[in-house]
Amino acid sequence: MKNPEIEHHFKTLCMKLSDHFGKEPDLQAILFLIGVDELNLIKTKFNKEEKQDLMHVGVCKVLSYSDYYELAGLDEEGWPHYNCLKPLSNMNLLEQEDLIKAHVVFHFQQINFLEADISL
Repeated sequence: MKNPEIEHHFKTLCMKLSDHFGKEPDLQAILFLIGVDELNLIKTKFNKEEKQDLMHVGVCKVLSYSDYYELAGLDEEGWPHYNCLKPLSNMNLLEQEDLIKAHVVFHFQQINFLEADISL
């Protein structure tokens, strides 16, 4: 069962991003945006593998707030790499999605894009 508080804050974030970009993003698109921001490389086109890698970077970044991952460093091309500190394997898929959404909301709260009252 989805957490209604997390869903409310996530929907608010999606609407605010929709106002900013003109299209309402889903969780994958938001994780991609976070990954692009973490990559800190101005590039207009990414191939499919790079897009998947950027979503993974986004997941690692947001889950680093609760010590699931830590930044190991950047490779020679400037891509961030993370070490997994603890697994998510003891959660079902809905619980993992709620956890990621809560961390996404927290991330946008931390960068002052969203005023939300969510703590991790």
